Amino acid sequence: MSISPSQSLILIVDPYSTGCMVAQEISKRGYPIMAVWTKGFSEEMKTHVPHSCRDLTYLATIQDQPGWDMPELESAIKGKLSGIAKSKGRSADYYVISGCIAGGEAGVDLADAFSEYLGVLSNGAQGAFANRRDKKVQQELVREAGLRAVRQACGEKFSEVEDFLRSEEFPVVLKPTDSAGSDGVKLCNTFEEAKEHFEYLLTVEAVNGGYNTKVLCQEFLRGKEYVVDHVSRNGVHKTMMLWVYDKRPRNGSQFVYFGMLPIDSESEEAKVLIPYTRGVLDALGMKHGPSHGEIILTKDGPCLVEMNCRAHGGDGNWAPLARALCGDKYCQVEATADCYLDEEEFNKLPDKPLSPLQAHGLDVSLVSYSKGKIKSTPGFDIIKKLPSFVWLSPSVSIGQEAQFTVDLITSPGCCVLMHHDPAVLQKDLDFIRHLEEINGLFLYETKGESLARPTAATFGLGSLPEGQKLHRRAMTIDRPGMLRIMSSDRPELRGMMKKRFTTVDASKEVVVLVDPYSTGCLVAKEIMSRGYKVIALWTLGFSEEMKKHVPLSCKGISYFAEVTEAEDHGETVRALYRAAGQYKIVSCIAGGEAGVDSADILSERLMVRSNGADGVFANRRDKKVQQELVRDAGLRSVRQAAGKQFSDVEEFLRQEEYPVVLKPTDSAGSDGVKLCHDFDEAKAHFEYLLTVEGVNGGFNTEVLCQEFLRGKEYVVDTVSRDGEHKCMQVWVYDKRPANGAAFVYFGMLPIDSSSQEAKLLVNYCKGVLDALQIKNGPGHAEIILTPSGPCLVEMNCRAHGGDGNWRSMAQALTGGYSQVEGTADAYLDKKAFSMLPSMPPSPAKAFGQEVILVSYAAGVVSATPGYDVIKNLESFVFLETGVSVGSKVEHTVDLLTCVGSAILVHDDEEVVLKDIATIRALETNNELFEFKLTATPLRASMSTLDFSKMTLADNAVN
Repeated sequence: MSISPSQSLILIVDPYSTGCMVAQEISKRGYPIMAVWTKGFSEEMKTHVPHSCRDLTYLATIQDQPGWDMPELESAIKGKLSGIAKSKGRSADYYVISGCIAGGEAGVDLADAFSEYLGVLSNGAQGAFANRRDKKVQQELVREAGLRAVRQACGEKFSEVEDFLRSEEFPVVLKPTDSAGSDGVKLCNTFEEAKEHFEYLLTVEAVNGGYNTKVLCQEFLRGKEYVVDHVSRNGVHKTMMLWVYDKRPRNGSQFVYFGMLPIDSESEEAKVLIPYTRGVLDALGMKHGPSHGEIILTKDGPCLVEMNCRAHGGDGNWAPLARALCGDKYCQVEATADCYLDEEEFNKLPDKPLSPLQAHGLDVSLVSYSKGKIKSTPGFDIIKKLPSFVWLSPSVSIGQEAQFTVDLITSPGCCVLMHHDPAVLQKDLDFIRHLEEINGLFLYETKGESLARPTAATFGLGSLPEGQKLHRRAMTIDRPGMLRIMSSDRPELRGMMKKRFTTVDASKEVVVLVDPYSTGCLVAKEIMSRGYKVIALWTLGFSEEMKKHVPLSCKGISYFAEVTEAEDHGETVRALYRAAGQYKIVSCIAGGEAGVDSADILSERLMVRSNGADGVFANRRDKKVQQELVRDAGLRSVRQAAGKQFSDVEEFLRQEEYPVVLKPTDSAGSDGVKLCHDFDEAKAHFEYLLTVEGVNGGFNTEVLCQEFLRGKEYVVDTVSRDGEHKCMQVWVYDKRPANGAAFVYFGMLPIDSSSQEAKLLVNYCKGVLDALQIKNGPGHAEIILTPSGPCLVEMNCRAHGGDGNWRSMAQALTGGYSQVEGTADAYLDKKAFSMLPSMPPSPAKAFGQEVILVSYAAGVVSATPGYDVIKNLESFVFLETGVSVGSKVEHTVDLLTCVGSAILVHDDEEVVLKDIATIRALETNNELFEFKLTATPLRASMSTLDFSKMTLADNAVN
């Protein structure tokens, strides 16, 4: 006797995710439904209901209890149904159980066993099929059927898989045998990692509740990953849809999901995948219901990853797309209801989707290239306005932390795009990818950003000291992890180094270099090459570590004498005379930022060429004084306030427009400079600067707060003699947003001296030199070209730093000279100085650039293949980096997290541009480094279990 749908009760075992959509479809057809929760199923997972099913209600729910067998479960269910029927004035046996369906992965075993027990449509649970959800059993059954299967071993104890792991080629995949497809699946790259993850899986609670009992170890399949969705009845398998995962390396991870794309059922891949998948279903005894097969198309053909004996997950977010692809007629959700409830309708379903597909669309996984606490989500609002937009499911919201996307858990969400015009679809997809790359998905709560400028110290980052979170600067070429490489096959560059004697008396004369480090060592070596002796004078408090900061080309440099500054300047002068002995002291030059003040004072006392230290000029290195002197000279200067205590600057910080720049007044140019976005950040950094030691040694005594200058940042390098200023080179910093940071240095480029910007900058710079009364020696000016004209950031009263790595490039650009030679000329050779051009030649004699290396990935470095590529570039001159095997690399967000610097020079501009593009491609594709992948997550299937706190867009399609 047939019964009406209203009496035919369908049991849904563990209905969550897409299982809720199946339950809703059955309910819509007039069948009452009952939720059966398996033993140990978590209360949290019971709330995992798609937004489109928010109104889903069950006739009843029941929790399977520990100790219950099948008859006891049946009795409990029927007892509850009887009570409901009676309450509605119907007979106790009104409801008849007509079906039992798995509503999710955790419900498969019970659904198979209970449906068989009840005598309704069932895949059964006899023999090996009792464990068909076990991934090890799946592979064995597939192998026995003569199909390609994975090499594997499985066990409850590590000893049961140890031989396999010792013999199998790494990496290998480890996964629980009976969990949800994406739960706990890891790619392990070493035996030790595999052992650690094996033990971890046996102790951690599974996502569906309960604990894993066995762990499966499998070969790592190489190839594209596909998903084949079927619905079956009486062993007839109908293909619902084929998909391919778009997985790419990003952010240091090898397997980042970018989306899921539909595959045409008549494609060459489909012709191989469909029969293989149906063979797998037969091998597993899957005769009825939905299935979701994950398959790798290897070079040996298709190979099963795992067969999920339930509907495709992901909250069914793919359903509207799948319906459209099939001509708005059906998807796996409706077909599942058909197979259990309406055999006639099931028989009408096509054997596979129509070809060509009836729409254009895809499921897009969003990727974040930045991290931070989310203030707003403008990118989500933009995506919802795209012409092809269907649906959006964010996994993060305002107030939560966004992370760099390295797996599905760190994805910020997913969306479905669909349009009848494939060009519109592609345009919208490209826009989303662009939005991700420019970090346009989110606005973050602001934090202090480093505005530090490149120095050689920046790139000597070395290995992580124990307990340090970020890699730190290494100051010595002998420090472990420090790497400096210079081209050995560029004789045209080496030929520019000329040894020359300045005067016949040079061999009887001596030059004092105050704190010679970085480029100061090059100046010392140049002076020595002209026949002079050099005394190194170390100022009080100058650190021993900084004394070792010696460029590669000056390794082993030896001074005529080394003197430590005394407490009294007079005593220091006497010590210098004693060290010089019979030699005449002819110059006293600053060898670095820390030596400027002493060099000015001592050069006066030694009665050699000097900039003097009278009155306010005794503090010309003070950045506050610099701006005041520039303002007094009638030149554009920065709004500012400085103080030794916060109350000195508080009023300025309350009135000034944010962001503002804070820096020590007397430290090296790149030391402690921060962009602060609000009053509290500025106050915190002010107090920090007064307590932290400066990079040159000693402590900061005063902090300068300045307006934030908007515009491109330039560098003007000069040398002067008796007030005559000559420009050695003009550079511009290449700064761009990256990894969520607004000001990441990508390089330093030379500027043509005949350009309008160079003329503006050089004239302004000369005015600044005059205002600061810098009459002699090198200058290194940092200037922002604002809408209202050039404005000084700071004037460094010494040579351009960065270990002078730029020297060979500058020599190539000018045809033979740089600021190093110009400095020696300014102090020691009047004739040579007079012959120096007032501006670099235009056009330049060569092409070059300093390329600052940026990492879009993070991890512990296991190899540095990118270095070999860079060293073999046609324009390669020099590479400096502190990152080596064993170093920890972070995403580059400032100079402390950059990973190195390369100098490129060539007489052909196209060669330089091509080589720059090669380096940028290495960075973008995460090919600079290989990382140790400690149990890297290998998500075997995309599931919105991985997307917490799901919400649908207002105009989503259900």
